[in-house]
Amino acid sequence: MNRLKMSSSQMVSDARARIEEIETADLIGMLDDPNVVVVDIRDVRERQRSGYIPGSFHAPRGMIEFWVDPDSPYFKDIFAQDGKKFVFHCASGWRSAITTATLQDMGFDAAHLKEGFSNWEKQGGPVEFPEKKS
Repeated sequence: MNRLKMSSSQMVSDARARIEEIETADLIGMLDDPNVVVVDIRDVRERQRSGYIPGSFHAPRGMIEFWVDPDSPYFKDIFAQDGKKFVFHCASGWRSAITTATLQDMGFDAAHLKEGFSNWEKQGGPVEFPEKKS
């Protein structure tokens, strides 16, 4: 295998150096703020298996650049809300760091949950589960 020019861990490190990272306790405190939108970029199976942050919006990682771009046919209106603070998260903070840096490069202002959903659970953040289909 050819050596990569940059490792995934280097990409995460570079992203974290230039984005806003929010600590778990701080985001728990922001949950009732109507100006904060928590965006879960994990795979739908992760959300089904582990649950999700109450009130979070699910935006799969593979579509996020298209969903925030108003010129894209896949644009989602939730991302057009002025005055909102968008906080992205994944399981451990790696995918959301890279996502947030990419969105920042596009001109979309966002932050991410520093240590992800796994730390959210450990710190006692509330978790909801999808209803089981009968």
